Amino acid sequence: MADEVVWIDGALVPASEARVSVFDHGITVGDGVFETLKATDGVPFAAQRHLDRLRRSAAALGLEVPVEDGVLRAAMASVLDACPRPLARVRITVTGGIGPLGSDRGAGGATTIVAAADLAPPSPTTAVCTVPWPRNERGALAGVKSTSYAENVIALAHAKERGGSEALLATTTGLLCEGTGSNVFVVLDGRLLTPSLASGCLAGVTRDLVIEVTGAAETDLPMEDLLRADEVFLTSTGRDVQAVDQVDDRRLDAPGPVTRQAADAFAALAAADVDP
Repeated sequence: MADEVVWIDGALVPASEARVSVFDHGITVGDGVFETLKATDGVPFAAQRHLDRLRRSAAALGLEVPVEDGVLRAAMASVLDACPRPLARVRITVTGGIGPLGSDRGAGGATTIVAAADLAPPSPTTAVCTVPWPRNERGALAGVKSTSYAENVIALAHAKERGGSEALLATTTGLLCEGTGSNVFVVLDGRLLTPSLASGCLAGVTRDLVIEVTGAAETDLPMEDLLRADEVFLTSTGRDVQAVDQVDDRRLDAPGPVTRQAADAFAALAAADVDP
C-alpha cells in the first residue's frame, strides 16, 4: 500500500508528518465540524450533500469553511489517489483554528483537514443499547455534526460494554432521537418511521436518501416504541442500512422485510449514482 497522506490547509503531507497546533481550537475546546464520506474505488458517495451539510454545520457554529467545494473535492481525490483502497472512509474536518486557551476564538482563521482510512464493510445485523444520558434537542449543537463528540464517546463505550455496536439516545422529553453516529428507523404496524429533525437528531445523508427512496415518515417516537417495533434499523455512511437484531435485552428477527426493501432500494441508488 502506498504511503498515507493528509491534506492540511492546501498542502499534502505524509500522514507521519502531519501537524496541527496544540493551540488549535479543535483540540483545546472541540470547536469544529466534520463530515465523513464513503469512497468506493476512490470515488466519494453523495459528496455534494456532505459538503452542503459541512457548511450548514459550520454556519451553526459561526465558522466559515475557508475553501470552495471544488478545492475540497480535489483534496479528497488527492488523498484517495495517494493510497488507493477499494473502500475508504474520508473525513473533512474544519476547526476554529489557532486560538486562546479558552472559549474565545482567535483571529487567524479556520484549520481544514482532509484524511482517509480503510472502511470495513458493515455486518448485516447488529445489537444496540439504550443509554441513560439524553440528547439535548434544544442545545446549540443539536443537529450539528460537531467535533465536540465526548458525549458520544461515553455513550458508545457504555453500549459496547453491554455487547452493542451502537448506543441509542432519547431526547430530554423521552423521545427517540438517534445513535452516536447513526440515525434510527423503526417499523410500527407496517409503517416505516424515523425521528423528525425536531428531536435534535443529525440530518444524516444516508437517512435523507432512505427517506427519499422508501417514503418513510418523520415523526415523534417515544422510546417505548423500541419495545414494540417489528423492525429496527440504523443508517449511516459506514453502516448503509443495517438491521438491528437486538435492542438491550429484546431480540428481533432481523433483517425483516421492510428493512430488506430499504436496504435494497438504497443499494440500488448507491450503485446508480455516486453523487445523488
